[in-house]
Amino acid sequence: MRRASALSDNKPDHTTDLPAADLDHLRLPDLEALRRPFSTHKPRILILYGSLRQISFSRLLAMEAKRLLEHFGAEVKVFDPSGLPLPDDAPVSHPKVQELRDLSAWSEGQVWVSPERHGTLTGIMKAQIDWIPLSVGAIRPTQGKTLAVMQVSGGSQSFNAVNAMRLLGRWMRMITIPNQSSVAKAWQEFDADGRMKPSSYYERVVDVCEELVKFTYLTRDISDYLTDRYSERKEAAAKSAKPLNLAAL
Repeated sequence: MRRASALSDNKPDHTTDLPAADLDHLRLPDLEALRRPFSTHKPRILILYGSLRQISFSRLLAMEAKRLLEHFGAEVKVFDPSGLPLPDDAPVSHPKVQELRDLSAWSEGQVWVSPERHGTLTGIMKAQIDWIPLSVGAIRPTQGKTLAVMQVSGGSQSFNAVNAMRLLGRWMRMITIPNQSSVAKAWQEFDADGRMKPSSYYERVVDVCEELVKFTYLTRDISDYLTDRYSERKEAAAKSAKPLNLAAL
């Protein structure tokens, strides 16, 4: 009963034996903070794809995802990586870099679609992710945003690229949804008009897009609360308590 009361009041139970923790910065889950009213605007989704080929199955899959996401009520923008310089080979003021960063900041969720090359995502896909910074001043451009990952393969089904992108999504502090899509022998899964044929692969793409929109609705209004961390609260308090060194000014 004591633990239930502590949860409802959002106050730490000081009888708990946690000698290594700073109890002033511990926070119990706040149920009201998790029940904020939903925003009513369309979920804003950015799609990145990882190939510049004239016939790019990752681009075709990205466009198929765009149609599905729009059907589920999202506002979708697709970034064209053509012309994006290699990371650190141009200033951040480069127009394509700024376009990518602005789209990432605009988005509330993202979809990353990559071919598998040499057992992982492509360099084109990785370059886009590398141009999106982990932090800009006090702002973390990707933290708390939702993420769905998909891949296309020329041969048998593999999950190397989506697994690698999941790792990157976690590093970017994104909320990667449980579902994912891996389209094997992608060259035979699209028709002459570039539309995906009916198949179990297509059904999984539908699943991923539906799930991404649901998770985006669920988390976008509380992402700041979901990513509020004990260690960062403790660090911020220590910085604010540090006396001003006038001699260093």
